[in-house]
Amino acid sequence: MKNIHDIGYKKLFSNKTIFRQLLETFVNEGWVKDLDFDSCETLDKSFISDHYKETESDIIYKLNLKGKEVFVYVLIEFQSTVKRFMAVNVLNYITNFYMDYITSNKGTKKLPAIFPIVLYNGDRLWNAPSKISELIEGNDLLGKYSIHFEYFRICENEYSKESLLKIRNIVSVLFLAESFYDMDLLSNELLDLFEREEDKQAVSLFLNWFKQLSESGRINKEDYRSLESIYTNKKEVKTMLIDAMGKEKKRIFDAGWKEGMTEGKTEGKTEGKTEGKIEGKIEGKIEDAKVMLLNGESIERVKLYTKLSEEQILKLKEEINLKE
Repeated sequence: MKNIHDIGYKKLFSNKTIFRQLLETFVNEGWVKDLDFDSCETLDKSFISDHYKETESDIIYKLNLKGKEVFVYVLIEFQSTVKRFMAVNVLNYITNFYMDYITSNKGTKKLPAIFPIVLYNGDRLWNAPSKISELIEGNDLLGKYSIHFEYFRICENEYSKESLLKIRNIVSVLFLAESFYDMDLLSNELLDLFEREEDKQAVSLFLNWFKQLSESGRINKEDYRSLESIYTNKKEVKTMLIDAMGKEKKRIFDAGWKEGMTEGKTEGKTEGKTEGKIEGKIEGKIEDAKVMLLNGESIERVKLYTKLSEEQILKLKEEINLKE
């Protein structure tokens, strides 16, 4: 059971949208607003020691902060017992990362900054010190040579239902599901996520996380089927709406093309035929772009496949949101 949960969480927070929501919503530090999330990427290599591979998961993101390369280390803690010496564990992972960084970057003069986060979803209150100095007896006696290190803690059970409902993003709904499991509430929040969240892939990942929990017996399978039905039906309605809009516009363009073809002069026929073909091609690209946007594709990817300008795509995105 535990491994299913661990893997599902790691997959969720490996999504850039969900990672960004975690930082922007739950890390109240001024520098977060200056992070370049477009540059972020996950590192494949794990720096967790062999001793903890069975019980902990980690994700490391690399991104830019005011032109500097920084790393965000997220340690996901699922244990029912609170680890008093977690600060020592996290510091150990970071020093392992630095040792590897030095080996991989020969000649480097300085190390990159790392922001460590411990994300805890257990039931007990987290009372372990986040500062390593609180774990070392007589640390202050050493003056400037004393050891100072602290990790940032995010405990799901420390947030009230009311505060999470005010946030209304994927991470807050995830925390709601973990701490206040209410099927009716989750159904409403999932519908709201589908309406507002641009990254449909992130919403799909969230739904897939529920599927993993149902298959492992952690939640009722009927609850998952209910959520899946809500999500699927909403998606199908949107797709049918876009298809209907596309067919109607195509009918109008076709009518205009035929009218141009039946006008008196050859020059008029040629012009009508040419305009009709051009308009038809553009309309096809527009409909392709709408479907891609509804499926959560990025603007850059839509540009690549449709050859439409960014301005055109942003306008389409706005139109879709107005019609939802």
